[in-house]
Amino acid sequence: MNAKLKPLAYILGVAFALAAAGITAYSQAADDKQPAATAKAALTVTVAKPSAASLPIKLTANGNVAAWQEASVSSESNGLRLTEVRVNVGDVVKAGDVLAVFSADTVNADLAQAQATLHEAEANAADAAANAARARTLQNSGALSAQQISQYNTAEQTANARIASAKAALASQQLRLKYTRVVAPDSGVISARSATVGAVSGAGTELFRMIRQGRLEWRAEVVAADLRQLKPGVSAVVKAANGSEVTGKVRMIAPTVDPQTRSALVYVDLPPNAGTKDAPFKAGMFASGQFELGASDAMTVPQQAIVVRDGFSFVFRLNGDQHVSQLKVKPGRRLGERIEVLGGLDANTRIVVRGAGFLNDGDLVSVVAQ
Repeated sequence: MNAKLKPLAYILGVAFALAAAGITAYSQAADDKQPAATAKAALTVTVAKPSAASLPIKLTANGNVAAWQEASVSSESNGLRLTEVRVNVGDVVKAGDVLAVFSADTVNADLAQAQATLHEAEANAADAAANAARARTLQNSGALSAQQISQYNTAEQTANARIASAKAALASQQLRLKYTRVVAPDSGVISARSATVGAVSGAGTELFRMIRQGRLEWRAEVVAADLRQLKPGVSAVVKAANGSEVTGKVRMIAPTVDPQTRSALVYVDLPPNAGTKDAPFKAGMFASGQFELGASDAMTVPQQAIVVRDGFSFVFRLNGDQHVSQLKVKPGRRLGERIEVLGGLDANTRIVVRGAGFLNDGDLVSVVAQ
């Protein structure tokens, strides 16, 4: 390089260096004048810890309501005309109440004839008895042969047999007269009626069907795996179609399991008034219910704390730096506004309650008092 140009290059280099230093100093001064940026909370929330509670253990099932037992009331008279029907479907009857009446004209005539036959037999028997008695008094006199005396005794025995036969015929006619009045075999509720005034019914024709003692039962279908939890005497809350609920008790468990559905019937006795006319339960109705199997200890959290996303349940844990972490949990039973947590959460963990549904993993929050 030319010796004359060296001082000039040196001077320009120094000038550039001073300019760069000035720019850097100005930039640092400008940065010092700007306030430090502060992170802003995403949401104001409340937090709480899980709490212990005693939750009921229940087994849900569905089934049909049916009569505990049904009684078929049939005609025991043959060829008689029905003249009166005193009850209808839904009527509550007691054992021995008259339900229907058949015409008794023919039966009364036959009954009168049987009574006359009995009187005739008694008169003949009295005459035969007198003759036999006289023959026996002459037995040692030789006035009558042994054969004649035997004939008189036989006639007496035959007359007595005819009396017995006439009495049996009379009892049969009296029984026919009794059968002209159809009575309830037990207390209960009339569930069906086929009796019609004026109809001539044969013996064995069903006239009425009744629910014995008005008792209904719920036949719940329970899968085989849950049968071990049930036993006679366990309480069950059964819910009718209109929302009414009654409490019954397990009477028995079916000894067999349906090979198609793999479920068995559990028979639950409903309260005695469940089958009355205005009761919410009717035979043939579908009903749902829950078996009460006791209670167990559980860890619960408020319902607001559970967030459901993508088919899974989560809670948000509050960390020491006021940020939240999303935790996957397994929910269980529900008690009012609280839900049982079966896993994924420690009992001492502080979780977000109010505002949990609006948070994402890692958000900064501001906590206020509950």
